[in-house]
Amino acid sequence: MPRSPLVLATSRAVAAIVGGYAFASAAAALLAMLLPLPRADAVVTATLLSFALYAAAALRAFATPSAWRAWAELLLPALLMGLAARGLA
Repeated sequence: MPRSPLVLATSRAVAAIVGGYAFASAAAALLAMLLPLPRADAVVTATLLSFALYAAAALRAFATPSAWRAWAELLLPALLMGLAARGLA
């Protein structure tokens, strides 16, 4: 069933915002634990890197061939990184 361009664009925008945030926050949590720096420095570095990751994730949401793939490419790695961070905690 064909979808309207507005629905597809809205889905990608929500994927960029929500999925990008989930991806960036999970990456920041995991990086903060894995970086071989003092705790405060690791958290600051991971947080600063997460801004670049969030921008890249948002761009990727609009570069994928389909909206479903945009959601999958953002949420699946976010879930895996979140589980890895929780396992390390």
